[in-house]
Amino acid sequence: MSSSLLQIPGDDSVVLRVTHSNMKSFSTDIRYSLQMSIEAVKEKLWKKCGTTVDSMCLELYDDSGDKVSVLGDNARPLGFYSPRDGYRLHVIDLDPSSITSGGWMDDTSLVEKYKISEEAYDKLDGTYRKFKEKLGRQHASHDTKISDCYMEDLCANIKIGDRCQVEPGEKRGVIKFVGRAETLAPGFWVGVQYDEPLGKHDGVVKGKRYFDCPSLCGAMIRPDKVKVCASINVLSNLRCSYNVNERYGAYSK
Repeated sequence: MSSSLLQIPGDDSVVLRVTHSNMKSFSTDIRYSLQMSIEAVKEKLWKKCGTTVDSMCLELYDDSGDKVSVLGDNARPLGFYSPRDGYRLHVIDLDPSSITSGGWMDDTSLVEKYKISEEAYDKLDGTYRKFKEKLGRQHASHDTKISDCYMEDLCANIKIGDRCQVEPGEKRGVIKFVGRAETLAPGFWVGVQYDEPLGKHDGVVKGKRYFDCPSLCGAMIRPDKVKVCASINVLSNLRCSYNVNERYGAYSK
């Protein structure tokens, strides 16, 4: 026996697939030195699966599923049992009160869980829910400030009387109002008189008049949807005004 032990090279190792009697879902590949004692193997396994060394029985199976041997002598090296890569090392937990017994490590539904009512949870400070709510309010406030400043900057380049194009749809018209609108949502707005009846009103929005224009030619638009068209020439302005006058019999400066 001593001669056979001497034949085990010191740097030899083997990869074994480990399974457990109490945990059907437990399966892992672990590399072991053939020089390790069975007790050292059990120590390593205890840290992986929770079965104590004294409660652990090890069985070795080949790659076809046949049992090769029971690793019953803690003092022997693993190489004594001639394991090979791909063999299975099966852990049997002999302790009926082991932490692995009862199947709860496989099925978490068996574990008793702490429960708290929604009302009680809402009263707690420092919860993840309150953190998310605070973060959401901060982001919303930050985004609103950025959006408001951005819209105001856009309005600085938009002046009453400018020809413009509104997206989507490439609708053209004339700027009639720039600023905040008390009857609309907070922020900056641009009042546009379209060249054609593509709008919703005549410059009156929710009972307040912001500008004058023919019926259904007026619209209030956010500044980022309005592009000032400096390239549109005077003849285009005259032609558009003529079309509106001819259709509605009205002229609005």
